Amino acid sequence: MIILNGGSSSGKTGIVRCLQAVLPDPWLAFGIDSFVDSLPAKLQASDAGLAVAADGRVSVGADFRALEEAWTEGIVAMARAGARIVVDEVFLGGAASQQRWRKALGDMSVLWVGVRCDGAVAAGREIARGDRVRGMAVAQADAVHRGVSYDLEVDTSRTESLECALAVAARVGG
Repeated sequence: MIILNGGSSSGKTGIVRCLQAVLPDPWLAFGIDSFVDSLPAKLQASDAGLAVAADGRVSVGADFRALEEAWTEGIVAMARAGARIVVDEVFLGGAASQQRWRKALGDMSVLWVGVRCDGAVAAGREIARGDRVRGMAVAQADAVHRGVSYDLEVDTSRTESLECALAVAARVGG
């Protein structure tokens, strides 16, 4: 497994797509955005689910956490069954988020990748995307990395997704 962690609009999804293209074996991709999109509408804007403030700050509730745990366990089960998996994540809780993954993973081998991006660069991407609340990228740029340990870090501020993916692939042996 490969787990990429970075703030909103940091370039994780682009790296994942490039990884799928450059790694010799097939890798399944799972992203937190897909998980959020799969939530019932009533949890996508609620205190029990996911709430995004006007300034872009994100908070999650108990129902979100319960479903996220099931999602995580499902991804780990696929990896245990032999699937190669790359995860595109946003550790809103920093080290506590990584610890939830570590608990689910147990003794599985994982390449932890930090995807960094200057807040101003990510904010520009956020505007261009048009599907995020402004301020989310800046709020998450550093916060998601607090207390998180990585095997490799890449910075997409001035480095293209492909170059970052090649660095990750080199660590995977692909």
